[in-house]
Amino acid sequence: MSRWLVAPQEFKGTLTAAEAASALAEGLRQGAPGVELDVAPLADGGPGTVEALLAGLGGERVTCTVQGPLGMPVRATYGLLDSGRTAVIEMAAASGLSLLTPGERDPRRTSTVGTGELMRAALDRGCERLILGLGGSATNDGGTGALAALGFRFLDEHGVPLPPGGAALMRLARVDASGGHPRLARVEVLVSTDVTAPLLGPDGASRLFGPQKGADAHAVAELESALAHLAEVVAPGLAQVPGVGAAGGFGYGLAALAGGKIVSGYELVARTLRLSERLAAADAVLTGEGRFDRQTALGKGPGSLAREARALGKHTVMFAGIVAPDAGEGGSPFDEVVEVSALAPPHASHAEALRHAGTWWASRRR
Repeated sequence: MSRWLVAPQEFKGTLTAAEAASALAEGLRQGAPGVELDVAPLADGGPGTVEALLAGLGGERVTCTVQGPLGMPVRATYGLLDSGRTAVIEMAAASGLSLLTPGERDPRRTSTVGTGELMRAALDRGCERLILGLGGSATNDGGTGALAALGFRFLDEHGVPLPPGGAALMRLARVDASGGHPRLARVEVLVSTDVTAPLLGPDGASRLFGPQKGADAHAVAELESALAHLAEVVAPGLAQVPGVGAAGGFGYGLAALAGGKIVSGYELVARTLRLSERLAAADAVLTGEGRFDRQTALGKGPGSLAREARALGKHTVMFAGIVAPDAGEGGSPFDEVVEVSALAPPHASHAEALRHAGTWWASRRR
């Protein structure tokens, strides 16, 4: 009897990781009734990380009202593990792209203040360890909004605090850290990333990720210059460290000013879920995510899982909502790729594809 490890991530706007795993497992059961399945919904530091770690370790959810990316109030949830000693916070919950309409997306103005308010709430509860999941953000402010919520002041040449957003960083003259949260220096801050992007350059925060957050070519150039100026003022030597460009440079701000340690989100979740042990026991792997593109190979969960599976000689199949033209750049880590949109019935609308994705996947025969 063959054994499959079924470990997809969420398909944004369509299925959670757990829903995707259930649908793919059902399809395998129907197509190969004798197959043995090990189902492990996956996360890599982006959306779904809280749920994955709570499922692996147990804990509780805490919900509070914080500022959204444009300052509007939002209800955001974070997780508490280890009897309240560890907080797991996803940027997407407070500063996420999903909180904005397409017309509202503008990383020159969006801010990470709400994520900082979640961090402050966890510190005020006495948490000794903060795990920050950086995927799914709507921001490009280098983490300055979150740090401002924690008491840091980002000042222009006249000593006036900068307004929220990435564009304002061009006017940064100095950082006043004297009002920082008193417990911040005494806790462990793990910055869990789903990519290995540096702060600047073609694979950095602004150029690689800015367009998906609503930035046109002019805005991308403006944001690149603003983050370069932030690095010049704060810590130039950190700008090319892998992972600091995640979530619009949020990793950079925490590493430079809050003692944050950049860690692989996939490796953190994988250790919790014992994925290496479960992978070794499997004959093949079925994974997936909403969009398979060049970013998949830059530290995202499915790509990392596939590389580990290939090293062990395991056959790996990728289900992707969309396969982008650049998906194969540098070589694909997957043995097979299935484009989910191709499974939809002829003439199905986009809305129907989102609504019925799980049913159509489950009917797939391999």
